[in-house]
Amino acid sequence: MLPLIGYLDRFSGRPGESLAVKVSAAMPYAADIVRIRHADPNPAGPGMRLLPVASACAGAYPARVQAVPLGSSGHAGGALELGRGFTLLLRLQPWLLRGQVVALEVGGHALALTLGAAGLVATADGVACALAAAPHPRRWYEVAVTLGEGRLRLAQRALQPVAGRPDEGTAEAALPAADWSGTATLTFGAGFNGRIEDPMLLAGTDPATLDDPEALLAAGRVRAWWDFSIGIGGDGITDRGPAALHGTLRNLPTRAMRGSRWTGTEHAWRHAPRHYAAIHFHEDDLADCGWETAFTVPIPADMPSGVYGVRLRGADGAATAEDIIPFYVLPPKGTVRAPIAFLASTFTYQVYANHQRGNLDDAFRRRIAEWGAYPHSPDEHSEFAHSTYNTHPDGSGIGFSTRLRPILTMRPGFLTFDDARGSGLRHFPADSHITDWLEAKGIAFDVITDEDLDAEGLPLLAGYKAVVTGAHPEYHSQVMLDALQNYVGGGGRLAYLGGNGFYWKVARRADLPGVIELRRAEGGIRAWAADPGEYYHQFDGTMGGLWRRNGRPPQQLCGVGFSGQGAFEGSHYRRLPAAGDPRVAWIMAGVEGDILGDFGLSGGGAAGFELDRADPLLGTPPGAVILARSEQHQSHFVTVPEELLGRITTIPGEDAGALIRAEIVYFDTPGGGAVFSTGSITFAGSLSHNGYANPISRMLENVLRRFGA
Repeated sequence: MLPLIGYLDRFSGRPGESLAVKVSAAMPYAADIVRIRHADPNPAGPGMRLLPVASACAGAYPARVQAVPLGSSGHAGGALELGRGFTLLLRLQPWLLRGQVVALEVGGHALALTLGAAGLVATADGVACALAAAPHPRRWYEVAVTLGEGRLRLAQRALQPVAGRPDEGTAEAALPAADWSGTATLTFGAGFNGRIEDPMLLAGTDPATLDDPEALLAAGRVRAWWDFSIGIGGDGITDRGPAALHGTLRNLPTRAMRGSRWTGTEHAWRHAPRHYAAIHFHEDDLADCGWETAFTVPIPADMPSGVYGVRLRGADGAATAEDIIPFYVLPPKGTVRAPIAFLASTFTYQVYANHQRGNLDDAFRRRIAEWGAYPHSPDEHSEFAHSTYNTHPDGSGIGFSTRLRPILTMRPGFLTFDDARGSGLRHFPADSHITDWLEAKGIAFDVITDEDLDAEGLPLLAGYKAVVTGAHPEYHSQVMLDALQNYVGGGGRLAYLGGNGFYWKVARRADLPGVIELRRAEGGIRAWAADPGEYYHQFDGTMGGLWRRNGRPPQQLCGVGFSGQGAFEGSHYRRLPAAGDPRVAWIMAGVEGDILGDFGLSGGGAAGFELDRADPLLGTPPGAVILARSEQHQSHFVTVPEELLGRITTIPGEDAGALIRAEIVYFDTPGGGAVFSTGSITFAGSLSHNGYANPISRMLENVLRRFGA
């Protein structure tokens, strides 16, 4: 655990509101507020610019260490009459052979079903009964634990038997008779990695199976049956038995998962919920750290909209501990203080939160130390859970990300890559290349965030003449896409200053605003692949995956869409003859030369890493003008899979290698709006080159001065 670390209850606030600061500190510390002007520590650029801001919250605070409650589980309880003989029945799909499957305490007695490398063990009042047949990971089993008649019995039946392998069996042990009645508490899946389906408590010890649970219910034998197919979109678990021991889930285990009854006839869980009656628990799930508030940050009425940070500083012996927790200040609701809004890509920051990349070697550590960059990496700290670009310990993909935890990757000075030609910044610190440039050029702007746009929709944008994105606005909800599309269609102007944008679809729940969900369905550059039948979000029941697969290619909004990707390295654009068209010649006014952006703090060039191109078949408007196109990309660049039909054939019919390009595109909309897109993640890293006086900077200044006029 880091000696000094924190998070906020929200990413953003408005004047008159306050933000709650959650801190874990092993020593007393001081707090103050800074404005984050530039978050890139590279000495070849403007450097870190953290400007102190007076605040009523500034002062000294005491030490207080707070723990992170990793791991999901289910909980239920209440009055339960099981008598002197009963059966626990459930279906189980282990992914790792460890953890507690079920724990029951009732009437002063305790029963636990646990899983280890040797197999399942049932323990009742200190008496253990173990199976010698270990289950095979990712295969379904039906398990019965029977207590009564002076014995404890454990049985495991394979629903997908493995030929020649002992994965079934029974075991017994003597157990004194007792009355298992009274106030009960049950826990499901604590420390377990895998799926549990239909846990049921039956009266008596007669053999039974879950082949027809409705028949068991109708026969009157069921004392409790937690049917996980009910309420899949929420955190409640429903007991269909007479005791009505309804419960709750903690730390967001994954629902809408294929259960033992899934046949492939339906792929949307809403159409066949009993096919999705399984919950997948993980030992590292996290929905909310749940830390107590250390202090609050009031946002004064006159505080300018912008990017800020809560700075924590403490002395730990000879070492100094520091943490800066970013936040955004919006203008007062219903008001606009500048002609331009910068849309902070907070959903993307959150999806990538604490991405463990495995690239922290000694050379990278030396650069971090030499530059005075943010010193902590998710590669060395797993206590705050990881990113949706990682997997759980059992190999399943991480599909939820919460902002209610410390996010190491969302810190000023955090380096993502050991970039030989630049800074290696992505996401939050990389976007300071844009906001710093706006300030350097004296272009007034307000700041809004993805989460604010998802909550408020089009009215949040309506007063602005232009909206500017960050370098990688990759993750969006439908509300956000609809708002941006309607804004541009209604006369607004959009400057998309990145690459690989508007790519993945995310879902949210109104009662759980700190968490976003995604399903990495078919297609796309993916860190992991959702299994067939698991493409639909549990939060809202809609199809997940690429927006392109959902009928909303990025080209429909901004004229370009993801086409090629390589390592974090940049090349340049070449100006095209169309840039001289009188309709768009103003964009290149004062821009010298045909080679644009062969420099920069991101990979050494303005066109790099992830590249977007125009495509009329995917929605680029007929009147769009391609002003410039990238060239001479390194050999490690590849065409993204959604563009490919075969080994060399592509959907648009072009050679696969030719699709590896970034294009700068401009078009007007019928409603009087306009869009300017750069098609490259590394574009913004070139803005500050040569004291902000360079072709990339001049081109963007031409665009935004007109957009904001």
